[in-house]
Amino acid sequence: MYTNLKILFFLPTLLLTLGCSSPRSSRAEDRAEEKELRHASLLSLKDYGNATVAEIQNPWDSTETLATYILLPRSVSVPDSLPDGTIVRIPLDNSLIYSAVHIGLVNELGAADAIKGVCDAKYINNPEIAAGIAAGAITDCGNSMTPDVERIMALNPDAILLSPYENSATNARIEKLGIPVIQCADYMEVSPLARAEWMKFFGLLFGKELTADSIFSEVESRYLAVKNMTDSVSCRPSVIFDGIYANQWYVPGKNTTAAVYIRDAGGSNPFDSIAPANSLPLSPEQVLMLAQNADFWFVRYASRMPLTLEGFLSEQRIYPQFTAAGKGNVLFCNTIKEPFYDETPFHPDIFLTELASVLHPSLGITPQKHYFSRP
Repeated sequence: MYTNLKILFFLPTLLLTLGCSSPRSSRAEDRAEEKELRHASLLSLKDYGNATVAEIQNPWDSTETLATYILLPRSVSVPDSLPDGTIVRIPLDNSLIYSAVHIGLVNELGAADAIKGVCDAKYINNPEIAAGIAAGAITDCGNSMTPDVERIMALNPDAILLSPYENSATNARIEKLGIPVIQCADYMEVSPLARAEWMKFFGLLFGKELTADSIFSEVESRYLAVKNMTDSVSCRPSVIFDGIYANQWYVPGKNTTAAVYIRDAGGSNPFDSIAPANSLPLSPEQVLMLAQNADFWFVRYASRMPLTLEGFLSEQRIYPQFTAAGKGNVLFCNTIKEPFYDETPFHPDIFLTELASVLHPSLGITPQKHYFSRP
């Protein structure tokens, strides 16, 4: 009898516990609609009707989430049935952006007025933003590695957009300010189209979703059109990039962005078989052994003075030994004069078109513009 009473007393409690065990986030997941991302691997976007949840995977540990953001219109109260995450009120209209690449994208989306603070101002080439900095309308918050915390606090931005780095103490200090920090891990994507697709996230942040979708659709279409033309080529010229720095030559592994560009342009990467996923530092002698017969050599440099072929080849004794040098197939891009690093992250179609046109002139591919040229 006593045992039966204990069971009867415990049973309602057990049933009540079981009935409440489903967390609120699980119920929210049931009504979430995944936004289509065809290429990005580190970003997911889920539409909850009056909110969008952006989840960013940790690029250094695929088992972990780097950050989760709840993007809420300013007029919407905070729902109690969403996953845990940092609440970001959108559209942003008082943002601090560290990277010139992201500043250029936000400007292209038509949201330049929302940029109220920047870092590394000396690297910003956008005339409108540079004029805003000079006039004091846009706050220069100093070096991105050691930003001016007092200026950031005075600016009191809606959000800080920065590029995360593994175990970064600088980012940890900024996060203590209580301002939403958007971890823009787009640069860690391998596929050029994957990184470019992150513009959809920026479109959501700045109230330019349709504009971002439209721009990306055009970028994707042009990129894939070129890739489809080169997929069937039988001859794949080998390609090398850049040169020796501090007695080392960083070469692209098989699963790097540079290697993907080479493959998609109808070329071959001499380092596919030996290099890991990341760029690998080799000695000049190792590069010569593996890639001496490379057909084309694309060199990026930054100088107020143009680089001549003779001047470049005289910099290192092994440079003239490369086949591309003897054939005159060395092309230069002066990144001070050409916005290669500013434009290609979100417009990879431009560089792919140029690269494919050089490797396969018989395909009749017309470049949108030229970053590289023969001296």
